[in-house]
Amino acid sequence: MIINWYGEGCFKIQTGGLTLVTDPFESATGLTPPRGKNEITLKTLTAWPMKDEDGEGQVIRGAGEYEVQSIGISGFELPAESTDKFFKTAYQVTAEDMTLGFLGHLSEGLTPDASEKLKDTDILFIPAGGKPFINPEAAAKLIKQLSPKLVVASFFKVPGLKRGGADWKALGEELDQKPEVMEKLTIRKKEVGEKKGTTLVVLKI
Repeated sequence: MIINWYGEGCFKIQTGGLTLVTDPFESATGLTPPRGKNEITLKTLTAWPMKDEDGEGQVIRGAGEYEVQSIGISGFELPAESTDKFFKTAYQVTAEDMTLGFLGHLSEGLTPDASEKLKDTDILFIPAGGKPFINPEAAAKLIKQLSPKLVVASFFKVPGLKRGGADWKALGEELDQKPEVMEKLTIRKKEVGEKKGTTLVVLKI
């Protein structure tokens, strides 16, 4: 499995001949959107009314159970953070015998059901830059509760990003970790299984 980050909550995950993209964004953010085709697009924030979208493969939005070829996906509603203008969803993705948890635009916390389902996830993707998303202290507490093998930071400040926000360092301090910083994450199930505790990973754009 190969994981690249494009900024904000946008990751491109190549697995089993498929490409999954999470939370693609517009160039108005100041960042460069991912190029190329993908089979699956996962959206953790969806505006009302929902619109048909072309060129993004199968678009997954909202709570429920989904399966796209070899990829299993479970969506969990975040009702406390949803409004009449948009709704938020957290996801668990199963691929290559690994589980990936995407917390997307999380700003408060998970429901008990989502927390139970995402516990012991192999790789957890969580906002690391604070407001308007979950603050580093609460994020660290949630990470310790879920006990993932790897935590991948998202939604933190990078050069070119037009919105405000902080970098990932506060989350690293809360976890008492110096993260592994890398261009991309290439990982197999065996390597995940050999890891002890939780490792924080920061990807470059």
